Amino acid sequence: MFIGHFTERPYQDPNSGYFGATGRSLMDLGMSNASYDPRLGADLYNRYLDERVFAEEMGFDGLMLNEHHSTPFCMGQVMNLEAAILARITNRAKIVLLGNILPIWDDPLFLAEELAEIDMISRGRLVTGWVRGTGRESVAHNAVPPYNWERFQEAHDFIVEAWTKPGPFRWEGEHYHYRYVNPWSRPYQEPHPPIWIPGVMSRNTVAWAAKHRYPYLMLATELQPTLESFQYYDEVAAEAGYEAGTEHRGYLFKVHVDETEELAEEAGRKYVQGPSNPFLEGNQGIVRPFIQNLPGLTQRNNLLPTMRSFAAAASRGRASQHLKDEKKAAPPPPPKDTYVDQTEKLSIISGTPDSVIPKVRHVLETLRPGTIFFWDGDGAMSHDDQMRSLRLMGSDVIPAVREMADELDLKGPFEVDPAGEGEASAAADDAPESPDDPAAQAAD
Repeated sequence: MFIGHFTERPYQDPNSGYFGATGRSLMDLGMSNASYDPRLGADLYNRYLDERVFAEEMGFDGLMLNEHHSTPFCMGQVMNLEAAILARITNRAKIVLLGNILPIWDDPLFLAEELAEIDMISRGRLVTGWVRGTGRESVAHNAVPPYNWERFQEAHDFIVEAWTKPGPFRWEGEHYHYRYVNPWSRPYQEPHPPIWIPGVMSRNTVAWAAKHRYPYLMLATELQPTLESFQYYDEVAAEAGYEAGTEHRGYLFKVHVDETEELAEEAGRKYVQGPSNPFLEGNQGIVRPFIQNLPGLTQRNNLLPTMRSFAAAASRGRASQHLKDEKKAAPPPPPKDTYVDQTEKLSIISGTPDSVIPKVRHVLETLRPGTIFFWDGDGAMSHDDQMRSLRLMGSDVIPAVREMADELDLKGPFEVDPAGEGEASAAADDAPESPDDPAAQAAD
C-alpha cells in the first residue's frame, strides 16, 4: 500500500475576521487580497514545507500537493514551485501532484518542461496528476469553460507525447499549436512519471482514467458513494479488457491522531474552523453557483454517486434540485453538531491511535484502495497540532496500516503496475542517493 500525507495549506489569519468558528463566512472569489499579509504567508509556506519534511521522516510514502487559485483556503496557487523545493529538500518520499489544472494552461509545453525538471531534481520521485479545475480557476485565469474537457484531454496527450517522442516535431491540435516541440528537459523516469487522476463527481473523468489505466483517487467523499464510484471504474475497465485492482483505487480522507481523546477532539474540530473551504463540510462558506456551474465544466446528467453527498455537491456550487425537493417533502432536521455528524459517518476520523486505527481499517475494508492519503493539519490546526499527529502517525498508525494492507492484500501502484505490466518498479528505487541523503553522508 502507498500511504501519503496531505493538507490544503490554508492561509490562517484569525485577525482578519473571516476565519474561525465565529468568523464571517467567506464568499467564493469575494475577498480582496488587500487582506493578505505576505509576512504571515511567508511563515505559513515555510511551516508547511517543514511539516512535509517531517512527514517523510515519519514514514509517509508520498507528499501530496494540490492547486487552487484566488482563494485563502489553499495556498497552493503555484504548487509546482513547492514541488520543486520538496524535490531538493526531501530524499525518499514521492512528490504527488493532484493536480495541475490542465485547461487553464495556454502553454502545456512549459508545464511539460517544468514537471520534467522537478522529476530530475527529485531523481525520479514525481507522481503527476491532472485535474479539470472548478469555475473558480476558469474565472481567475480567464480560461474558456466550454472547452474545459477538450483542452484537458488534448493537453494531456500533448504532454505525454512531448515527454516520450524524440523531437523536434510539430503539433497541430484543436486548441494547441506548436511549430517546434523539442523540450531539452526530459523526465528522469521512463517513459514518464506515473499519472494519477483525482476527482469528486464526474463520470466522464472516471471513465477516461479507467480507459487509460490511470489510478483514480476519490477526494474526501462519503464511503458508500465512493465505493459505487470505484465499481463504475471497474465496469469501464472490464469493457476496456482488463480487471482493475487495488492499484487503481486511491482515497483521500481526513485523519488526525493525538495524544488523548480530548486533544484529538479539540484539534479535530479545527478542520471546520479555518478559512471557509467548499470541500470541507460544515465550513463551506458561500459558493456562488453562477461561478461554479459555468457551462462545460461538469456534465450534469453524467455524475457519480458521490453527487448524493451534499459536501460534494456544494464543492461545485450545486445546490441540487433533488435536495430542495427533499426539503419540501419533509421538515428540516434539528441542527446538528457538524463535527459530530462527520465523525459518525467517518468523514472525519480523529482520536488516539487506539481509536483511529479500527476506523481506518473499516475504510480499507470497505473501499479496498491501494493508495491512501491522510488529510491532516488543516483548517485552524496549529503547527503543534500537526506535529503531534505526524509523530503518532509514524510510531503507531502507519505501521498498523501496513500490516492491515498486507492482510487485506491491498497492493499499491508501486507494487503492481496499473498499466498492466505486472510487478511495478519505481525509478527512484534504483536512483543514486541524493548528496544530502544522511545515509549517503554516513557511508562516506
